[in-house]
Amino acid sequence: MRAIQETNHRLEEMIQKSDEKSDASRAAMHKRMDDFGDRIAKVENTSVETTKVVEKMKPTVDEVHAWKQRGIGALFIVGIGASALTFLITTYFSNILSWLTKTGP
Repeated sequence: MRAIQETNHRLEEMIQKSDEKSDASRAAMHKRMDDFGDRIAKVENTSVETTKVVEKMKPTVDEVHAWKQRGIGALFIVGIGASALTFLITTYFSNILSWLTKTGP
């Protein structure tokens, strides 16, 4: 009978230790989950703030993009004009030279 009581006592101790370990493990898990939730909240806040900043910057970026497109268009027009002028000068160089060196009426 005493052996059965000792075995029961050991089993109770083992169950108690197991319960204590489980409680500690659950507490650690809950702490990690709370920390994870806090980190997610910080990321969400940062995301919202970043979105607000980008929304403020968007009109300026769009305006600069429009300037760039206009500049490319202007360079294209200048390039076409320079090409035409170069063609005219090379084709009619002798006529232009004689007109510029012409003296008197």
